Amino acid sequence: MDGRRTSGNVDDRRGRVSGKTLGIGGGIVGVIVMAAITLFSGGSLTDVLGGVLGSGLTNGGVGYSQSDYQPTAEDEQLATFASQVLAGTEDVWTREFQRQGWGEYECPKLVLFSGSVNSGCGNATSQTGPFYCSADQTVYIDLDFFKQMGSTIGADGEFAYAYVIAHEVGHHVQYLLGTLTEAHDAMSRLSETEANKISVRLELQADFYAGVWAALDNQMFNSLEEGDVENAINAASKIGDDYLQRKAYGREMPDSFNHGRSEQRVRWLSKGLRTGDPNQGDTFSPAYSAL
Repeated sequence: MDGRRTSGNVDDRRGRVSGKTLGIGGGIVGVIVMAAITLFSGGSLTDVLGGVLGSGLTNGGVGYSQSDYQPTAEDEQLATFASQVLAGTEDVWTREFQRQGWGEYECPKLVLFSGSVNSGCGNATSQTGPFYCSADQTVYIDLDFFKQMGSTIGADGEFAYAYVIAHEVGHHVQYLLGTLTEAHDAMSRLSETEANKISVRLELQADFYAGVWAALDNQMFNSLEEGDVENAINAASKIGDDYLQRKAYGREMPDSFNHGRSEQRVRWLSKGLRTGDPNQGDTFSPAYSAL
């Protein structure tokens, strides 16, 4: 990413004081909350985290002040990197929307925060992890998430970080195409188990779009280096519901899967990387067992 432009759509809220925050209830705490419950969630925070994941979002206490936040050199490097990745998604998807005849690509915002943040989908803490809010068409992330990926889920490296952002932008692509809204409408009418299956389809397609972005960004900027793809594949393999549930509970609970198995996430990310064609990411037509 050396020499690449940064995006003008970044809102740096690190160090700002937040208001009331959302607490997350449930049986998973600590680093497993960040990894197992909140990784790469798309759409409405209250719908997806509260209703689909069943994590029990509740109004918590008053948010704490981050006015004494002092970014480190690593923080600033990560902030620049995140802005460059966002710029790369802007370049790729703007061109791709034109090529596909999908209309004008409306670039999402990226909010960098520390501790807690107010979003169009509600208030959240860092433990919520990276998320996309369709209400304000914004991706939210606390950069500490990147610094903890290696220790929490065993996934590290710049392309793994880029995959996180590209996945959330993938949800924005779904929103612009109408897929996200249609899926959430369907989920609201279904049982939790059936809604989870639609959530899996959404998440796998966002993985696919992340792979498409990486392939096209590489075509445009020769951005991938040796080991990058392996880093992203490793990250995808560590965020499957099966892997994370075994880590958290020692067993799998397939009815509660809402992001997909590790092998599914790797498969769809890899397909996007291999094809670079956004038209080959239909995760809604195949039988659920065939995903």
